[in-house]
Amino acid sequence: MSAHFTLYTLLAAAGLSLVMLTLFTLGSRAADRRIALTPDHAAPDGGVVTGSVFGLLGLLVAFTFSGAASRFDNRRELIAKEVNAIGTAWMRIDMLPNGAQPAIRDGFRRYLDARIGVYAKLPDEAAARRELKRSLDEQADLWAKAVAVCRTDSGAPARMLLLPTMNEMFDLAEERTVNIRMHPPAVIWLMLILLALVASLLAGYAMPTSKKRNWLHILAFIGTTAIAVYVIADLEYPRRGLIQVKDFDQIMVDLRTSMGN
Repeated sequence: MSAHFTLYTLLAAAGLSLVMLTLFTLGSRAADRRIALTPDHAAPDGGVVTGSVFGLLGLLVAFTFSGAASRFDNRRELIAKEVNAIGTAWMRIDMLPNGAQPAIRDGFRRYLDARIGVYAKLPDEAAARRELKRSLDEQADLWAKAVAVCRTDSGAPARMLLLPTMNEMFDLAEERTVNIRMHPPAVIWLMLILLALVASLLAGYAMPTSKKRNWLHILAFIGTTAIAVYVIADLEYPRRGLIQVKDFDQIMVDLRTSMGN
């Protein structure tokens, strides 16, 4: 599935480049026809409009890229925060009565196995949802057991330390679930593509052909725009394309290994 996403995004970027090049050529030919029909052969006027469109395109690319990079960093930070919260709660189990610790620790192991499974199954969303459901079931069972122990007199010392930390790790799990669904609205993607196409048409119109074209400038503009759109899409879906956060998942796997069987 990851390979499919990469292929699709690369094909989409290539298709965008091709359409941009086509519109650039159409704009250039339209400018040539206008010059041929104008008695004084004046160059097409419209630098203000072209500059405004290019400025808006650059602003939208920067805005979208910044948002994608910010969400990518936030996803990595949430992984680290969840691992830290689980690790802290795991250590605070030592404050529970000795007889209650094995059941709680076993519940932690099952819960963490399910949490690891949620993201290991991606981008298979159906399998990931099943693992998420299992993690929620394990979460409810673990919380019920921990609360029952902490309500006893022997579990009172852990009440103010273990339960808040467990609540934090559950909150972070929910925040990660919500965060993975956070992406720009479809209208932002549509506007970005439309601006790139309009900019190509206006660029071609502002650069009429005589005998030669500056293909370096043309291809640089089209190529950098298509690459920027591709990288933004890859950042937005870091478990599907070439840009990945799976390296950060390893710290959760390492934590689970440290818990034993």
